[in-house]
Amino acid sequence: MRIKLGVLSIVASVCMVTGAAAVHFDSLTSPKSFDTYAQIIKQTYETQLFTLSVYKQGHYGLRMYRQTQDPKYSVVVWNDMANVVNRLNTLSKYVKTRQEIQDYSNDRLNDYKKGKDERSQRRYAASKSDPEYFYMGLDLLRYMARLNEYGLQHKDDKALRARLKRYDFQSTLTDPTMIKAWAAQLANQAYWLKQIGEQDYTQSFIQAFQDTYPEGEDYRLNEQQFANKLYGMTHIILADSEYYQRTVNESDHKWIYDYFRKNIDDIITHTKEDVIAEVGLTFLLAGLEDDPVVHKTRQAIIKAINKEKGMIPSASGDFDFAYGEHRNVLAIMLLSWQTPKAGPNLHLTPKIFAKLPYGAVKKPI
Repeated sequence: MRIKLGVLSIVASVCMVTGAAAVHFDSLTSPKSFDTYAQIIKQTYETQLFTLSVYKQGHYGLRMYRQTQDPKYSVVVWNDMANVVNRLNTLSKYVKTRQEIQDYSNDRLNDYKKGKDERSQRRYAASKSDPEYFYMGLDLLRYMARLNEYGLQHKDDKALRARLKRYDFQSTLTDPTMIKAWAAQLANQAYWLKQIGEQDYTQSFIQAFQDTYPEGEDYRLNEQQFANKLYGMTHIILADSEYYQRTVNESDHKWIYDYFRKNIDDIITHTKEDVIAEVGLTFLLAGLEDDPVVHKTRQAIIKAINKEKGMIPSASGDFDFAYGEHRNVLAIMLLSWQTPKAGPNLHLTPKIFAKLPYGAVKKPI
């Protein structure tokens, strides 16, 4: 999908009912109208939130809680936590021997073998010689890191960590073929390992990423690889913020911010709204709301919103509600940004975690 930039020649007038009140606006460029568009998408998703899978409810609700601290998201957060614990219960009890892990990993790998798109084919090709990555990186580590964010850990944490330790994350995180297939996921995993107190591979990953996508060689990339590169860059910053829980320092990631500023017009022209919104959010996380990049990404996002449906469709024009959750929650945050806040977790919001499901225990302080 290519987004055409330019100044809108019409004045919009949209009304959305929120409770008993109606929201009106008459400009697409004012901060007030950005928030109004965010509320339109928010209304669409929150009236149907519980039709989504527990995973997607958690993805949406956790981000909205971190932005707003609104207790109405507490149930969704608790359900997400319980779902993560349940996944770890399964991995801990039923997928623990080397053969069980191998079988589990091959099943996950075969899902990608079925895909005909370039991304799926790259992921299958990159991972077929090391299918254990699906178990260790994409599942076990992810669930352990999420539970860690909540101030919790699994009752079998010691055994689960022992499994992580025997996996060669260093090789995986620095493999160019893996980076070209899983850039965003590898960025997450490098920071998650550091977050949960395991080895810090963040700088090794960043160096390998820069070597894989050298400066000045974007002309060699097709649109899929351009997007993969951008996702890797945005996720370095998002993961560093512990996913919208704290601000980041621009100086820590100067090479990324310099790149985004230099290439923002190409980014908007050649990538999907998910990427565009994430680029804008990286600047907001660094306190750079007045940067022209933020304004450009917001303008691109509001022009992508279908006002009748109250959401951003896919690149092909599809309005699948569940599939669109990712791009639409990012749009809400970009257009109605709040200061990052830590939590929710057991220590800051104990009421949410007053009752823990089987398998979850308090993380030692």
